[in-house]
Amino acid sequence: MKIGSVENKASLTPLQTERKPGSDKGVSRAEGEPSAKVAISSAASLLSQAAEDPSFDAAKVERIAQAIKEGKFEINPDKIADKLIANAKELLERPRN
Repeated sequence: MKIGSVENKASLTPLQTERKPGSDKGVSRAEGEPSAKVAISSAASLLSQAAEDPSFDAAKVERIAQAIKEGKFEINPDKIADKLIANAKELLERPRN
């Protein structure tokens, strides 16, 4: 997706200058050099593993979507609450990494 055009490519430089807190001197670094370290949290790791779960049932999703469209899908708040509590208990009982 193109957000905007770059009219003046001459203004783009391969070096960026950053200022260190409390210093008047800038620190130059090459473009493409990492400026920060990123770490994946344990919660994100769990979500990533869940996304790769092969038990996804596309047919079930389609049946539910069709029932919603037809106004036939019934919501059982007690069942939802029970599942949320069970999931929270499971997460709290897992050993932390």
